[in-house]
Amino acid sequence: MEEESMREASEEVCREFKTLINEQDLDSLKQLQHLILGRLQDSNAVLSHFNEYSENCFTEVSADFSRNTRLLKSMKSDLDYIFQKLRRMKAKILATYPDAFPDGSAKEVLDRRPDLEMP
Repeated sequence: MEEESMREASEEVCREFKTLINEQDLDSLKQLQHLILGRLQDSNAVLSHFNEYSENCFTEVSADFSRNTRLLKSMKSDLDYIFQKLRRMKAKILATYPDAFPDGSAKEVLDRRPDLEMP
């Protein structure tokens, strides 16, 4: 008996709530939700395609990038070695021939390159 009265009461509350809600508004909300869902699914498909494309491009380029990075590091170490040799040669020339650089260039630093490893 008590269960039946609770069921009737809950059905009455549901009917009262239904009168508060406009069916057209609910249908409009459902249509908007479906429209938004479709757009989100389209956007998701586009982003997934872009991610696959980006991954393929990265795969193609990464080997070249690694090779070029190694080449640049090798070139930098070669240039560092060359500049070091040039500084030593200049120091030896100055030690042997103090008047070899009369314009005062001996006091200038030969290597004026910026340090690219510093931020």
